[in-house]
Amino acid sequence: MPAFLPRIEISLPKIQHNAQILSELYGQKGISLMGVTKATLGEPAIASAMLRGGVQFIADSRIENILRMKQAGIIAQFVLLRTALSQAKSVIESVNVSLNTELKTIQALSHYAKEQNKTHQIILMVELGDLREGILPGDLSLFVQEVLGLPNIEIMGIGCNLACYGGIKPDTQNMDELSELVTAIEAKFQIGFTVISGGNSANYEWCKSTQKAGRINNLRIGESILLGCETVSGKGIPALYRNAFKLIAEVIEAKVKPSLPFGVICQDAFGNIPVIMDQGIQARAIIALGRQDVLISGLSADSDVEILGSSSDHIVLNSKGCDLEIGSEVEFSLDYGGVLSAMTSPHIQKKIIESF
Repeated sequence: MPAFLPRIEISLPKIQHNAQILSELYGQKGISLMGVTKATLGEPAIASAMLRGGVQFIADSRIENILRMKQAGIIAQFVLLRTALSQAKSVIESVNVSLNTELKTIQALSHYAKEQNKTHQIILMVELGDLREGILPGDLSLFVQEVLGLPNIEIMGIGCNLACYGGIKPDTQNMDELSELVTAIEAKFQIGFTVISGGNSANYEWCKSTQKAGRINNLRIGESILLGCETVSGKGIPALYRNAFKLIAEVIEAKVKPSLPFGVICQDAFGNIPVIMDQGIQARAIIALGRQDVLISGLSADSDVEILGSSSDHIVLNSKGCDLEIGSEVEFSLDYGGVLSAMTSPHIQKKIIESF
């Protein structure tokens, strides 16, 4: 039977290898890892590979993904990265730990935790400059005081997020600030935190260069495990695989055509006026993959073909020297946006590869 197209092939051994190398690398500085599965729609096989590689938590931003993994039999300490007030009851029912920044949401978690006779652990996220989520440092002490008065809620730790919305780089200054905040809060309230989560895949260069990680003992790592790179500059991390994911699509037209459209130019399917240079006659191919399926800018062709453009359902290629025939396959490497869109597309089959 022909393989389904388009499909994304996922190498579990490579993901497990990356998780193991990173767990050992960060572990040398006393830092544990949360394996972040949100880009893969909580794919249970990927969560399993991360756990075999040594991550100590599985973290996801969607409770539906966590439920998917639990229903598939994944046994782990699950961390919800994004807590919505409307989902407070479900969070208590299904998640061990959640990241929080809003007192009203934590009050709701406390209500449902008490109702269900559970103790729910939370990590309070602090704003250190990236301006995504976080309690302002000057407000943290009063915030902690309020939370400590809530029943059935335990503050497990303090965390921060960087290099996402604002592109602020994790460095010695903001990591030291996080450590100092933790120490001050612990001293003021005579409590101890078990998890100090200093960031994500962007923390690689900081961790590599620092001699002392301070109080930082945890990172939330997704992209480095999945794609083998750090995210400040996108550079590959030594000894990691960068090709655990491969997207494969089918050629549905192969013809020799002029490179310059002919007729009166108007806007394209997405409201843009195309500007196309005349490059003479080209060997062109169309593959059955489009913007409805995947983020086109997240694709890099593995062979010597060039992506000329795309519509909702088609990608037009300059096939150059490649002999692309009808029904043949074209392979692409993916960046984070490519993986995210391909893994969440219902039109792309997910094929798990169990061996190297």
